[in-house]
Amino acid sequence: MLKIAKSILPLLGLLLSLSLSAQDVAVKGHVKDHTGEPLIGANILIKGTSVGTISDVDGNFTLKAAVNDILSITCIGFKGQELTVTGSNTPLVITLQEDTEMLDEVVVIGYGQVKKGDVTGSLLTVKPDELNKGKQLTAEDALVGKVAGVNIVPGSGAPGSGGTIRIRMGASLSADNDPLIVIDGVPVSNASISSINPNDIASFTVLKDASATAIYGSRASNGVIIITTKKGNTDGVSRPSFSYSANVTVGNVYKKLDVLSASEYREAFAKYANAPEAFKLGDVNTDWQDEIYRVAMGTDHNLSITGALKNMPYRVSVGYTNQNGTLKNNNYQRLNASIGLSPKFFDKHLSVDINIKGSIEDEKPVSTSVIGSAVGFDPTRPVYQNYDGNVGLGYYMWMGASNTPITLAASNPVSDLELADKQNKTKRSIGNIALDYKIHGFEDFRLNLNVGYDFLTEDKHDNMPDLAPAMYTGNEQDGTGKRYTYHNDKRNTLLDFYANYAKDFNDHNLNAMAGYGWQRFWYKNHDTTTDTKGEDLTSPKHEEAELYLLSFYGRLNYSWKQRYMLTATLRADASSRFSPETRWGYFPSVAAAWRVNDEAFL
Repeated sequence: MLKIAKSILPLLGLLLSLSLSAQDVAVKGHVKDHTGEPLIGANILIKGTSVGTISDVDGNFTLKAAVNDILSITCIGFKGQELTVTGSNTPLVITLQEDTEMLDEVVVIGYGQVKKGDVTGSLLTVKPDELNKGKQLTAEDALVGKVAGVNIVPGSGAPGSGGTIRIRMGASLSADNDPLIVIDGVPVSNASISSINPNDIASFTVLKDASATAIYGSRASNGVIIITTKKGNTDGVSRPSFSYSANVTVGNVYKKLDVLSASEYREAFAKYANAPEAFKLGDVNTDWQDEIYRVAMGTDHNLSITGALKNMPYRVSVGYTNQNGTLKNNNYQRLNASIGLSPKFFDKHLSVDINIKGSIEDEKPVSTSVIGSAVGFDPTRPVYQNYDGNVGLGYYMWMGASNTPITLAASNPVSDLELADKQNKTKRSIGNIALDYKIHGFEDFRLNLNVGYDFLTEDKHDNMPDLAPAMYTGNEQDGTGKRYTYHNDKRNTLLDFYANYAKDFNDHNLNAMAGYGWQRFWYKNHDTTTDTKGEDLTSPKHEEAELYLLSFYGRLNYSWKQRYMLTATLRADASSRFSPETRWGYFPSVAAAWRVNDEAFL
């Protein structure tokens, strides 16, 4: 056995030395373009790892890698390439080909599409395969950290709470700083896009600067987010395709605030409180943060069917989300359904795009103030305690010398969660019919008609029973319960009609668009606050209003060899908010771009 070990050890040492030396192979190379010019800043990455480097000003690079590692070489504007490390000492010479397909790719802009290589403004399109693969409860979640200059500020953290979207931060001190949201050509309310199922979104296009956003006028002063939803099969496959996805999430409070335990509180109280002798601490040990938090479970299910029926592509989807919050009794549920049809007529000269989306959101919110109450509440007091006359409904309350509730003290945070009856229910439908007609015999000229709507109904209630602890520290401060109800209706309808002419003349490209828009906004809401007997505690509020917006707009894009580009935009808006003398506003923009890296001297 000893002889065998002695014979194997040298072999193992040799294999180990070979393995170590394999990790130390120095790979040298040179990256250039199809004209032979060196490429500066090309990325060279060992595939499947985060180890990599970039080419220097002469296009050269050096990287340590193992034999059979795969190097991925990429550079903006060029097609990527992959090579296998062989261990040879001969420097690699890598030639990247220009990605002309990327420049010819069509991107969505306001009222139309253009080639990516002809864009002068700042825009970025994020597609589904680039989105976050983690939990996506709302459409905002799918944008977090994906677009430079777009900042998503989370809401309260409760499931279903809408975040705040800022593109290059705010542009106004007193007015709204939300970007304009356009879903399948329909500008919608900026307040929340949580009703949109992230699984139905095909792409986000973010318009950032004045040149890109000017076509939408003053509403786009804070940027524009264009959401395009998924369509049916357009590759000629008529057989239906089914897709189902589901996930389960578990949420918990990562770290609670470090507060005094009951014993530590008693020690500190005895040393520093200087309280009256009659005042006594409780005899229990309560962790109030443990009492309000829980492990939150959530599920998400999505089913979609895509196909084509007699050359009519279709997509039908259904989604259901049920998410609990980490605060007890907090819950959010959403049911989504959508249908999309994309038939073509007259030898594919007339394209019809029909999109209908509906959602029902059912949220049971809780007051986040209970977090602060739990942090500061006396840990020597019990959660439950009975008082004469059922005051407090079985929950501990701060009582005065005459055994009456103290109105200036904090209310029991557990009672605030358990006794509150809150619900927000929102029903929403967004849809449009878009017609795109290529003139027979003059296919470069297209007529577009888009008719759309965004209808929303919202109902809320916030009830608290008589004698609840919170009704002594708030409301009427005498134990009187409250019944708050709120109802809101919104109707947004629009019509857009525009013509588009696009033509390539050898190295020249011309794209011109002109159109007319009409949009009506109407809303009606009312709310009441009464006691449990129906008597008004505050005066009921009622509000109803409507707003009209008329628009004329036009845009001209010109480019030569996709090297020199010019964009001119003009929009005129008339709003019923203003008097007839000052009703019209004009919003022009001009932008020029020069793709310097296409010049021979570079």
